[in-house]
Amino acid sequence: MLHDKTADPRARTAPHIRRGIVAAVADWSARHRAIAIGGWLALVALALLSGAIPLGEEARAADPGEAGIAEQRIDAEGGYAVRENVLITGPDTDDAVTDLVTALAAAPEAVGDIGSPLSDHGDRWLADDGAALVTFSILGPDARYEANYQAALDAVAAVRAAHPDTELLQAGDATLSGAVDAGIKDDMRRAETTSLPLTVLVLLAVFGSLCAAGIPLLLAATSVAGAFGLLALLGHWVPFNGAGSAIVLLIGMAVGVDYSLFYLRRFREERAAGHDPDTALHTTARTSGHVVAASGLTVIVCMAGLLITGIDVLKGLALGTALVVALAVIGSVTFLPALLATLRHRVDAARLPWIGKRRIKAEPSRFWGRVAAAVVRRPLITGGLAAVLLLIAATPVLGIRLQDAAVTASLPPGTSTAVDNATTMQQHFPGSATSARVVITPGGDERLDPAAIDTAIAHLHDEAAASNGRLLEPITTTSLGDAVVIRVPLAGDTTGPEADAALAYLRDHALPDAFGPTGTRTAVTGKTALPHDFTEQLTARTPWAIAFILLLAFALLAVTFRSWTLPLASIALNLLSIGAACGALTWVFQGGHLESLLGFTSYGGVVSWIPLFMFIILFGLSMDYHIFVLSRVTERRRAGAAGPDAIVGGIAASAGVVSSAALIMTGVFSVFVTLSAIEYKMLGLGMALAILIDATIVRGVLLPAAMSLLGDRAWGRATARP
Repeated sequence: MLHDKTADPRARTAPHIRRGIVAAVADWSARHRAIAIGGWLALVALALLSGAIPLGEEARAADPGEAGIAEQRIDAEGGYAVRENVLITGPDTDDAVTDLVTALAAAPEAVGDIGSPLSDHGDRWLADDGAALVTFSILGPDARYEANYQAALDAVAAVRAAHPDTELLQAGDATLSGAVDAGIKDDMRRAETTSLPLTVLVLLAVFGSLCAAGIPLLLAATSVAGAFGLLALLGHWVPFNGAGSAIVLLIGMAVGVDYSLFYLRRFREERAAGHDPDTALHTTARTSGHVVAASGLTVIVCMAGLLITGIDVLKGLALGTALVVALAVIGSVTFLPALLATLRHRVDAARLPWIGKRRIKAEPSRFWGRVAAAVVRRPLITGGLAAVLLLIAATPVLGIRLQDAAVTASLPPGTSTAVDNATTMQQHFPGSATSARVVITPGGDERLDPAAIDTAIAHLHDEAAASNGRLLEPITTTSLGDAVVIRVPLAGDTTGPEADAALAYLRDHALPDAFGPTGTRTAVTGKTALPHDFTEQLTARTPWAIAFILLLAFALLAVTFRSWTLPLASIALNLLSIGAACGALTWVFQGGHLESLLGFTSYGGVVSWIPLFMFIILFGLSMDYHIFVLSRVTERRRAGAAGPDAIVGGIAASAGVVSSAALIMTGVFSVFVTLSAIEYKMLGLGMALAILIDATIVRGVLLPAAMSLLGDRAWGRATARP
C-alpha cells in the first residue's frame, strides 16, 4: 500500500519551515559523508594531540576572599607551609614521644619546627586523657619535598614498629591532601568503568540493535575525548580542577547519548512513515537537528552563569562542560548525519532477539498519549495537583544550610587511613589536623621584627586562653621566607557553625589585638577559612547568576518558538522540578535520611556549590526535553491541528525518545551516587531525581496542562507563518 503523505502532518509542515544553517550543515554532511566523518575524527584527534603540547605549567586556581589572599602570600614565599601531626596513645606514650622527636630531629634537612610535650609549654601538646601530639613541618624546596616527606613517614613508621602496643596516627596537610587526591582518582576510575557498561545496557534495551546502540556511544566517547584534549590545552590559561573530570565525563556521556537519541528516533519515524533515507535525513536534520542545536546552546549559555561567580574552580568547570556539550552539538550536526547517510537502512543491523523488532519500530506512546489526553480534559485539576506535589517536595529547601563537607565528612569512614586518623585526632585535640593558618607578612618594605612577632604570638596564646574555647592549643609557628605561618586549631567541626564562629573571632578580634601594634599584614586560610570564603562569595553572586540564566534562557526560547508565554511556562516548570530535586537533596543529606542505603554520614548541611551547579546543569539539560516536546507540538499546530490534538499528539510522539533519554541520563547520573565522596553523591542523587521528575510529572502532566490553560496565547507567532 502506498503511504498517504497527506495524512502525515509532518509532510505538510516541511515546506513551511525555512532551511536553516543547522539543516544546511547536516545536509552537506550527509552528501559528503567521507569528508564529514573524516573531518570529525580529525578534529577529535587534533584536540587530543593539542593537550600534549608542552606549554609550561598549568594555570592555578586562585581561591576567593581573604583565604585566597593568604594562599597567594604563601605561594609568594615559596609555597611550603606543610605541617603534619602524629597522635600518640597507649602504655608507652612517653617513650614513643621521645623516640619520635629524636628520629625527626635527626633529619633537620627534611623536618623542622617540631612541637611536642618535650617542647617549651609542653602541656599544650598533652590531652587530658593522656594522649600526646607531635607536630612538625615538611621542608622544601620542590626538588627535595617528596624525599623529605618520605623521610618523615619513615621516621613515624620506625617508631610505630618499635612500640607495637602504642598507637601512632598521622594526619595533616600532606596526608589529608593525598587522601583527597586518591579519592578523586578512585572515583574517576569508578565513574569510567561503571557509566560505560550501564549506558551500553540501557541503549541496547532502548534500540534493540547493536549498530543503533553503538552510534550514541561513538558520538559521546569522541566528544568526551576531544573535550579532555582541549581542556589539557586550555588548562594552561584557565584553571581546571581534577575533581571536575568525573562531572565532565558523565555530562558528556549524557548529552552525547541524548542528542543521538533525538536524531535516531526521528530518522526511524521518517523511515517508518515511508520516506526514503535521503528525505528522512533531510527532515531529521531540519527538525531534530534544530532541536539539538537549540538545546546545546541553552546548556552552554546556562554554564556561562558560573562565570558570574568569579570563582576560578567554577570557571574551569564551566569551560569543561561547555566544551563537551559544544563538541556533542557539532558532532550531532556533522558526524551523525554523515554516519546515518552511510548506514542508511543498516542502522538497525544486528538486532537483538526478543526485543529487537519491538524496539526498532517507532510508534507514539499510547500510555503517555492517554495521560496527556486526560490532562488536557482537566488541566486545572491535574496540573494544580502536580504543582502542589512538587511544591511540597521543595519545602525542605527553605531550611537548607550551605556548608562544605570537611575532609573527615566528605569521605566515608574506612576509605582512607589519613581521614580516619584525623577523625580520631579530632576527639583528643580538636582542630589540630585541620587548623587555621594565619599568614603574617610585613606591612611595608621592612622585614618582620622577630621580637615584635614573638610578643604578638605570646599575646595570641593569651587570646586563645580567653576565647571561651573558640581558639585551641597547640598553636604552632613556622617560618616561611619573609613570612611567618601560625597554626591555630579552631573549635567545632571543621566547616560547622562553631568553627565558622571561631574563625570570625580569630579574624575580627584575636589577630587585630595581637598583631595590630606590629604593623604587619595578617590573612587567614585553612580548611575552615577556604570553604567559608568560597561559600560567602558564591552566596553573594548566586542571585545574579540565576537572573542571568533565566533572562538568556527566556530570550533563546522566545526566538526558538516565536512566543513569550511558552518560554515563561517552560522556565516556571523547570524551576518546579529543580526545586523539588533540591528539596529531596536537603531532606536526604542535610536531614540524614537513607544514610545506610546511600553510604554516607550526614554532617548537617549541603555542599555550597551543588544547588547552583544543579540549577545550571539541570536547567540546561531539562530544556532538551522541553524544546524537543514543544517542537513536536508546534509541528502539529502549524499543520493545522487543534490545540488539544496538537498537545496530545506531540506528547505521545516525543514520549519514546524523552523517556529513553531520561532513563539513560538517570542511569549515568546515578553513577555519582556510587562514588565515595559525599559531594558526588549529592550531585548524582539531585540530578537523577530532577531528570526523572522532569521527564514524568513535568513533561507528562504539567507541560500539557500549562499549554491547555494558555490556549492560543501559548503559541504567539509560532503558527503565524504561512
